[in-house]
Amino acid sequence: MAAILIKNARMMTPTAVVAPGWLVSEGRKIRLMGAGAAPDMAGAEVIDAQGLTLLPGFIDVHVHGAVGYDTMDASPTGLRCMSQFYAQHGVTAFLPTTWTDTRERITNALETVAELQGPQPDGATILGAHLEGPYLNPAKCGAQKLECIRRAGPSEVKAFLDLDVIRLLALAPEYDENHWLIEECVRRGITVSVAHTGATYQHIVEAVRLGLTHATHTFNAMTPLGHRDPGVVGAVLSLPEVRCELIADMIHVHPAVIRVLFAAKGRDGVVLITDAVRPAGLPEGEYMIDDRPVVLKDGAVRLPDGTLAGSSLTMDAALRNFMQATGQPLDVVWPASSLNAARAVQVADRKGSLEVGKDADLVLVDADIQVCLTVAEGRIVYRDKAKVVCT
Repeated sequence: MAAILIKNARMMTPTAVVAPGWLVSEGRKIRLMGAGAAPDMAGAEVIDAQGLTLLPGFIDVHVHGAVGYDTMDASPTGLRCMSQFYAQHGVTAFLPTTWTDTRERITNALETVAELQGPQPDGATILGAHLEGPYLNPAKCGAQKLECIRRAGPSEVKAFLDLDVIRLLALAPEYDENHWLIEECVRRGITVSVAHTGATYQHIVEAVRLGLTHATHTFNAMTPLGHRDPGVVGAVLSLPEVRCELIADMIHVHPAVIRVLFAAKGRDGVVLITDAVRPAGLPEGEYMIDDRPVVLKDGAVRLPDGTLAGSSLTMDAALRNFMQATGQPLDVVWPASSLNAARAVQVADRKGSLEVGKDADLVLVDADIQVCLTVAEGRIVYRDKAKVVCT
């Protein structure tokens, strides 16, 4: 794998904006970084960023599908196509995410993710899997399959966990039968998220005590904030142990509420996700999620009854929308697209920021957060040839 030198970039690092800056990757790692004029690197592939902004590659920890494919298809071809589509939008690592379904179908999906885990040809790296459900609250099922929602039985769950591919597991913590699972996940180094839940504030306090640290698509499919009854929203906004996912498509959450979230959690507490599903990247029309039709129209994906069923969002658009909603500049909010997710799923020792020794997961964007170049673990996996020239 050839060394890559990116020069004349505006680099977002954990401590400063370096402009102009340069970075050298060798193999899968960032080898050198600096400010000012770049060194001569014989044999390296040289990319002149010409003032474009260099960010750590986006990490999407909650994404179901795209371009006609879904994680639940249990298709290696589908996962590879998804990874290539995500890379075109700046994603360098992701967690293919399951839906609530039968044990057999979930097992097939997890086994396929386990088989493909790691770098993908011309695509984003598969970090592992996100198990969303089936251990949810049926009253808050959203687009999850109501008839397949159940409590966490040890036999089934341990079989899932023993596949050693799950990095994030979402559940409804109000049920006593799910409490052992929180503790088991913590023991195995798996992050636990509150999701599709009718929990009270006190339920979340207890779940956090057990080890829960994450909130799935905050504000959606959870008990709302009340000034006398804080609910799940009040809990996750106020408890510093919890990072909050956000679908920043301006459909799932109003921009004013996005500002509230940012004010409560700060630059380190928000994790941008897409929750994208099969129709993402395709024209408007009707598609199928498992055996149910959905309609993609005006950027929203809905079941026939109008229920939102994931999104058609991409991570570059999510970051752009987050900046717009919060009124914050890129140098303040960039961690929401990468570092916060890396910390959430416990890979920040190697991903999520531009630092020597970390994986060379990079994305070059223009002033409008349009992706010009994506590098995943030292491999160029997407390049807009009109904007980026390699020599």
